[in-house]
Parts: sequence; C-alpha cells; structure tokens
Amino acid sequence: MIARLAAWNVACCLLFVLLTGWTAQAAEAPSCQPDKVAARYPTLAGKTIHIGQDGVSMPFSYHDPDNPDRIIGLDADYARAVFACIGVPVVFDIGAWSGLLPAVAAGRIDAMWDDLYYTAERAQRVDYVMYMAASDTAVVHKGNPRNIHALDDLCGLRALAGLGTVEALLLNDLAQKCTERGKPTIEIGTYQDRSMAWPMIETDRTDVVLSSSAMGAAAIAARPAGLQPGFDFLPDLKVGVGVAKGRTDLLQAIADSMAALQANGEAKQIFARYKMDPQLIVPPDILTK
Repeated sequence: MIARLAAWNVACCLLFVLLTGWTAQAAEAPSCQPDKVAARYPTLAGKTIHIGQDGVSMPFSYHDPDNPDRIIGLDADYARAVFACIGVPVVFDIGAWSGLLPAVAAGRIDAMWDDLYYTAERAQRVDYVMYMAASDTAVVHKGNPRNIHALDDLCGLRALAGLGTVEALLLNDLAQKCTERGKPTIEIGTYQDRSMAWPMIETDRTDVVLSSSAMGAAAIAARPAGLQPGFDFLPDLKVGVGVAKGRTDLLQAIADSMAALQANGEAKQIFARYKMDPQLIVPPDILTK
C-alpha cells in the first residue's frame, strides 16, 4: 500500500509539473503589447523610429502605384506591422540603397530594412535581427543569347550589380579568377537605382544582372518579353534588419514583435500579399557580430 501511495504521489507531482509548465509556456507565448512600450523598451517610449529604404526594390520596398507618396512592399509592410505591435510610430527615410547602411552606422537613421543580406563584414558596423532566408539569381535577356548558365560563364561578358552589394563584391572576385585562368575579364557595372538595372538588359547595355531571387522574379514578371531567369546561386543567404550598434532595446523590440507576428499569422499574410513563400520566414535571431 505504501509503495502504491508513493507511486501515486510521484505521478501526481509529474502531472502537476507538466501542467504548470504548459501553462507557463502558454502565458509566455509572444504577443503584441503596444501599450507596454515604456515598461518593456523604455528607450523607445515617445520616439519615432526612422527606417531606411530605397523605394525601388520590388517586392520589398517601392512606391504604391495608386499613391506614389506611400511606400509599400514586403519590408515596408512588415516594418509597419512590427512597430505597430511594439507601440512605436515609424517613418521611412528614402535614399539610395548603398547609402542606407552607412546612414545607420553613423546614427542618421535607426535601422535599414530593405532586403539587407547578413555578412560578417556588415555586422562589424551594424547589428542584425534576422527574419528571412534568401538566394540570388542571374537575370538575362529573353532567350539567353549569351548562353549564360553559371557564374563561370561570365568571363568576357558584361555584368551588373547594385553598388555596395554582395553581388558586386562577388563580381570583382569572379573577374580576378577569370584573369588568373587566362580568360577575358568581366566588364562590371554598378547601379544605385535598382529599377534602372532591368532596362540595361533589354537595351543590350549589359548581359546579366545579379540580384536577389525575389527581386529578379518580380522584374521578370513585370517584363516577360525582355527578361528571363538565368541561374540561381548563393543559396544560403539570410536577410535581416540592420540596427545601429548599441541599440539593445530596439533590437529586442523588433525580435519580440517579429516573434509575435509569426505566432499570430500576420507575418505569413504579409509574405503572401507580395507573393513571397512564407516558408522563407525564419525565427527572429539577433546577431551582433
């Protein structure tokens, strides 16, 4: 009898632990609490957060065709939803993409939220909140007249990438490798306004544009008679929000709010709105180096 009572007590204790543990986890499920910003993130209370975007990076950030004064896109809508969840107003500061990260590092804006890939070099200048997986693609002229199917095919051709981007650095490395192998180098061009890259292919001023897969797909969908995908590369990229160093409250607030929007399904709705696969969403992760 004593043994049975002891076993019963142990079972009851285990059940209590499991139930209370489940209750605690349920109570701690991420949620939006905009009325508690002063208590949760005191340095953000009463502030307006300035987000840097370029306004020409469809589907991430671009001018609404029905209201050109308004910026829309996956990153723009996600930023609005995140800061509404935090309880802090946000404004978009529009500028050239290549100047946004330096503006964050110098403290002129609070964050860059515009299809910003993580690199260790960039993480020396800004902190990150990661939120999406990504890859890159090469966009070529319809019919692929230069027969471009891989990065090794770029030797002797004209290639275009955004100023200050991962793709521009990659092209420099590839051009050097072409020379080392005794092949013609790559004629590299850069652009600041992403919307100007696609006409360069159509008018035969470049042979290929290297871009994020999402932006490449959006450009091809808008210009199906002139553009087509060439090949994908850099399959393990991660995209994040770049935040000025030392802004601990801001980093944590963005990560907490992203977790809440992922939990309540709003993040998936935003991705679907811009025809982005919700499976690209990753749990928010703060990286400071």
